[in-house]
Amino acid sequence: MISYKPFYETLFKKGVTEYYLIFKQGFSANTIYRIKKGEAISTKTLDALCYALDCDISDIIEFVKE
Repeated sequence: MISYKPFYETLFKKGVTEYYLIFKQGFSANTIYRIKKGEAISTKTLDALCYALDCDISDIIEFVKE
């Protein structure tokens, strides 16, 4: 299972809000909603998040065995 727990930890560490991602970086509110609900997002979106947050993919998602 893919977890977005590192995403929220990265936001906290960098002092970035969801508001900033939506209104300043241009991410859709639907993307943030999908992350909150643990739903799939595209690799293109993951790439854009890595760029916007200046981080690695492991700072956004992690694989958790069930």
